[in-house]
Amino acid sequence: MSKSLNLSPRRIVAALVLAGAQLALPGAAHAQSADDVPAAIVNTTATRTPATFKSIKQIDAGVLNIGYVDEGPADGPVVILLHGWPYDIYSYIDVVPILTRAGYRVIVPYLRGYGTTRFLDANTPRDGEPAAFASDVIALMDALKIDKATLAGYDWGARTADIVAALYPQRVNGLVSVSGYLIGSQEAGKQPLPPGAELQWWYQFYFATERGRLGYEKNHHDFARLIWQTASPQWHFDDATFERSAAALDNPDQTAITIHNYRWRLGLAKGEPQYDELEARLAKFPAITVPTITLEGDANGAPHPDPASYAKHFTGKYKHELITGGVGHDLPQEAPRAFANAVIEVGHL
Repeated sequence: MSKSLNLSPRRIVAALVLAGAQLALPGAAHAQSADDVPAAIVNTTATRTPATFKSIKQIDAGVLNIGYVDEGPADGPVVILLHGWPYDIYSYIDVVPILTRAGYRVIVPYLRGYGTTRFLDANTPRDGEPAAFASDVIALMDALKIDKATLAGYDWGARTADIVAALYPQRVNGLVSVSGYLIGSQEAGKQPLPPGAELQWWYQFYFATERGRLGYEKNHHDFARLIWQTASPQWHFDDATFERSAAALDNPDQTAITIHNYRWRLGLAKGEPQYDELEARLAKFPAITVPTITLEGDANGAPHPDPASYAKHFTGKYKHELITGGVGHDLPQEAPRAFANAVIEVGHL
């Protein structure tokens, strides 16, 4: 099932007036509205001070001490929101209040290599393979004594949510995944793509070189800004919005995690033995059986698959939505209400 959300400019004024009053309510599926206004439209004041979360908590979980946001009622249904690269938890700054007002407890962790998340042991390999991120989510749920949660994400966060849903369906109530089914393998990564598609992955090949590692280490803020601009070409984010998230890239493990992630995909770096069994299961492209909504922005400038190519991987209740109006890769930050509505709706498919 597919649906399109149109963010028409002629409705911007009405949307701005109504946005504060529109609250998503639990217990009902919410259709997307053309009055939803993406952050691309409203975040344009260069001198403003962007909002921040009330507090960042820390907890030991697995191999990490994880920094995370925890807002909403403690006894509410749990939603875990996972960010991508090179972004951070502030992709969800406007999503969280919609969900907490609707009665959800919302957890937003910094992934390994970002923000205040740190490795507990200096000798632990800075592993960026997909199974490692998924294991971090399970470890966080265990540490917080969360049995089941709805998972939602984009980019690395969507891939991580997909993996947890595929390998641990008993821990997942529902899934919202931007760009759909993103589970891959090293073997799949060896297959060449058409030249135009390979061009979109230029940074992956750059990171395969020592020059690329040094370049990212030296220029990671400028690198991130370039990715933001190319991945969301119609999102006119301001400096304050960018700098709020770019600070998370100053994590001491950011370069190592990023480089390992992209080199692992090409088979140029090995993973850790404890993840081998999980990666072997992922290489078979397991079906995702939990209720799922996949989203795509109509102006996503980052590499992403055609929705028709991945629908078969979702064997439970499923729908796909196209979010229109110039929405790019960081969909939750650019169209927060559409993203939040999907999180609420997936629980009622």
